[in-house]
Amino acid sequence: MRSQNTGQIRIIEAFLAVLIIFTSFTIASNLTVRPNIKKSEDLASIGFQALIKLDSDGTLGKLIDHKNWTAIRDAFDIVLPTGICFNLTVYDDEMHQINDSVISNGSFSSQEIAFVEYVCASQSTVFRCYIVCLQLAVAQ
Repeated sequence: MRSQNTGQIRIIEAFLAVLIIFTSFTIASNLTVRPNIKKSEDLASIGFQALIKLDSDGTLGKLIDHKNWTAIRDAFDIVLPTGICFNLTVYDDEMHQINDSVISNGSFSSQEIAFVEYVCASQSTVFRCYIVCLQLAVAQ
């Protein structure tokens, strides 16, 4: 090569490098990770496992007794996998709604919604029974 053409070759080299970088960003932005949960049975199983995990040591009943709805919401945010929306409602044994605030992490925009009912008992000196209704959906 002649020394006169080295500037032109460097410009072409820089242009190709920029083209490769922008192409890799474009491809990487289209490769989003989405949970592979599509069936409502899978969602129901995940929700039931989350309820069992939170109630295994009596934490869920204790939080309901103290009406700590924010802690319940935070606990479900931790226990459930990312990309799953939930809505939780707590009823007493006469089916009166107990929670006075919304226990949810987002709105449902999915066609697949699972519903799980769970009976939770309080571990305090006064026996109380709660019915926990959990709705789950995959966030889109």
